[in-house]
Amino acid sequence: MHPFLETMSDKVKIFTGTATRVLAGNIAHKYGINLGSCVVDKFSDGEFACYFEESVRGSDVFIIQSTIPPSDNLMEMLLLADAAKRASANQIVAVIPYFGFSRQDRKDKARVSIGAKLVADLLGTAGFTRVMTMDLHADQIQGFFNFPVDHLFASTIFLPYLKSLNLPNLLIASPDIGGTRRAKSYAKYLQTDMVICHKTRSKANEIESMTIIGEVKGRDVVLVDDICDTAGTLSKAADMIMDAGASSVRAVCTHAILSGKAYENIEKSSLVELIVTDSIPLKQPSAKIKVLSCAEMFADVISKLLKHESISAHFII
Repeated sequence: MHPFLETMSDKVKIFTGTATRVLAGNIAHKYGINLGSCVVDKFSDGEFACYFEESVRGSDVFIIQSTIPPSDNLMEMLLLADAAKRASANQIVAVIPYFGFSRQDRKDKARVSIGAKLVADLLGTAGFTRVMTMDLHADQIQGFFNFPVDHLFASTIFLPYLKSLNLPNLLIASPDIGGTRRAKSYAKYLQTDMVICHKTRSKANEIESMTIIGEVKGRDVVLVDDICDTAGTLSKAADMIMDAGASSVRAVCTHAILSGKAYENIEKSSLVELIVTDSIPLKQPSAKIKVLSCAEMFADVISKLLKHESISAHFII
């Protein structure tokens, strides 16, 4: 018997929308069941409706989807939760490997919305009773929910890989001040030092200036971040680190959004490789991008949740 199935209820159903279907299929496979059947019907004007093609009455329903743009992906999750609630599911869990709108976690200027809080409210209203997610942009987003949140860390995936590289002069770097805590945790676990790249922005996705705080000469540097969007910050940081005398520079980023000129920036940069998870499907392959799957981690946490076991092993950092 598959290890995840030893005490599994026969009332477990795993479904997905359209955004991360491959990842959802892998999670279901690792868990030991087939992905459930649901349909997203579209009208000619772009409106869509979601429904299940099998009974979910009394079932523990897991709906897997990263809420990446467009916002239709979030709306699919909400409609599926509403459908499960109206079909008498026992509990409805949102498995959101990448939690979209997480960068909108506070009022950093006048008259701006807090998008992450709004999404949390929408998920609760739709009928979700729990959320599983990975590497939120800000830890305090967990407090936006009025029900349990399992906040997993991709460090449980990245750290074994980094150790396997056996880099002789490893040094951890944070690409900005905001990521200092995450980088410090990686450095402590790997028993090495850390440097910080201090940047200022003129506007979103546009860097005005950047400086390195710390010595990188002769070191094998690993930049640590949660999101790679346009890859502008990572590319500039990598180039500056190499110009400062580093032996090599890599980056680990949990969520590979990779919008705009991201692929071009990565290819032209000094990065040896960019290590990411499959929380977001890549738009195109790249020889510089190494993808590590989070499917087994989520499958394991789903299993432990249903068996009422601790999941603290997935909280390395």
